Order: sequence, then C-alpha cells, then structure tokens
Amino acid sequence: MNLLNVRRGQFVYYENVLHKVYSVKPFFRKSVHLIRLRDYQQVIVRARDIDLHRPQHLDSFVCNYKRYTLHKKQQAEIGDFILVTNPSPDYLDNHYLNAIEMVASIEKNGIISNRMNGIKHNEYWVMDPGFSDDATGIDFQRQDLAQEEDVAMYELDEVLQETDLPRIGDVYQEVNDDSPVQAMVIGIDDKKVYLGGNIEVTSKDLANPDQWQFVYNVLEQ
Repeated sequence: MNLLNVRRGQFVYYENVLHKVYSVKPFFRKSVHLIRLRDYQQVIVRARDIDLHRPQHLDSFVCNYKRYTLHKKQQAEIGDFILVTNPSPDYLDNHYLNAIEMVASIEKNGIISNRMNGIKHNEYWVMDPGFSDDATGIDFQRQDLAQEEDVAMYELDEVLQETDLPRIGDVYQEVNDDSPVQAMVIGIDDKKVYLGGNIEVTSKDLANPDQWQFVYNVLEQ
C-alpha cells in the first residue's frame, strides 16, 4: 500500500495474515503499527508490505482467540461485539472506522458501547460469535500460502472460542463496594491469569460475576 492511503483501523494483510492498523507514524521508516487480530500480537512494518482488505458481510475471522462472523443487517444485543463500519461520531464520541466495541445498552436509534460511545444502528455490523452459514474465512490472504503452524493455531482457536478465556489487554474490575480495583490482563499461563499490580487469579475467578466484572479491552480502543 501507499503510505498516504494507510489509516488507523484498516484491515490489512501482512505476511499473508489478517491484521488491523493500530496507528501510523509517517516520519519513521517503518511507519505502520499493526495488531494481528488472531492474538493481538503487535508489529511495526512499512506500508509497502501490507495489502488492504475491506470487510464484507459474512466475513469470518478470529479476533483475540475467538471466531466471529460479520452480519450487516443484524441488530446488536447487550454484550455483543460490533465493528464500526460507517463512523459518524458526535463531538463527545471517539469511535472510528473498524473500531471494535462491546454493547453496554440499547437505545432507539443506536447503542451505547462500554466506552460510552453513542453508535447509531447504521454505523456498525454485528460480530456474531462462530462461523455462520455461507461465511467466508478471511484469516489468510491466500489459504494455499498459509504456514502449517498458522493453520494449526487457527484450528486451536476454534476450540478455545468455546471456553470464554480472558485475553491480553482485558480490563477487569473487582466486585468490591468498599474499594473496587481495576486491573489489566498482562499474562496468561495455562489457567493462571496475571493482572497488573501483581495480582494473580485463575480464569475461573475472572468468570465469576460475584468476584470480577469485565470492563473493556485496551487493544480494541
């Protein structure tokens, strides 16, 4: 791609694997900061090394260890993830093209996200969990060129999506009326989850709504 055409939020392929543009710093030789959607691993590359992909209805991809399929005409429900495809933010909102947000509440003309953005119904597509009928997998630019280890990882992701595992960058708030604590997931080792502030819990602890509440994922902002 030409650097002039690279924008934050674009879906692109780098080394045959789907990524999203996190930021662009045009004065550096490697100007484009990418996040690999599969696991949110980050890399800095040159614009000429990436190829643009415009999301389409029924595109399916793994995002942070879970598979989703984009649905253009489906209306979101509370708890759904959405992809902002037609951003038109008001002055108090900061969503952008291809921002991924979680639905916190539903209003007549749109939704309120977990980041307090007001997003109209014509601004987003729903990220429906799983691989829908007639969906098109877009994890690889060319499936025939995919590395065996990458294919194996996506097959593992298909299993992991049913377990609702925490993800790197997830921010949780401890359910405690006296002094609630917010902490981010910074590491995962089997069933152990490491949070900022030297907090160590299990994935079962985080899944218990009486102990912890999911707030947002910092890498999806």
